Amino acid sequence: MNKVIGVAGFKNAGKTTLVEKLVSELTRRGHRVSTVKHAHHSFDIDHEGRDSFRHRKAGAGEVAVVSRHRWAIIHESRGEEEPSLAEILAKLAPCDLVIVEGYKRDAHDKIEVRNTELAHPDLAGDDPTVVAIAANGVIAGAPVPVFDRDDVTALAGFIETHMRLT
Repeated sequence: MNKVIGVAGFKNAGKTTLVEKLVSELTRRGHRVSTVKHAHHSFDIDHEGRDSFRHRKAGAGEVAVVSRHRWAIIHESRGEEEPSLAEILAKLAPCDLVIVEGYKRDAHDKIEVRNTELAHPDLAGDDPTVVAIAANGVIAGAPVPVFDRDDVTALAGFIETHMRLT
């Protein structure tokens, strides 16, 4: 089972930018990192006119697109329940760490991303799975360690220690 750390927060907190920077820094340090991104909307990874799109529209339940550089399997839910995070994690290849963006109500440890300019509710304090905060400002009296959202070096070090990657 891969180790999992979440990056959670509300809209426009900076989650995706932080995940991108953490993946870059942790892979630079030699770790194999995978990610899972939860989308609250429909999305397509292939587009009209592509062969894979045509296969799906014809009724294929799954379409695999394979090249020597990457591969993907597109699964059409067609009324099925959305898979749980655990079901998706079970499909990933072994790696050192999976960074999950979203899934803020699931039970894995998380780093809360806060944009102090926005009036979103705090997760840390109410949610025992929040182990740190990455913010763009000072967080007084925080119940967990606080990192500058742009100090990816310090945050990556915290993750390495917390997740026992070193």
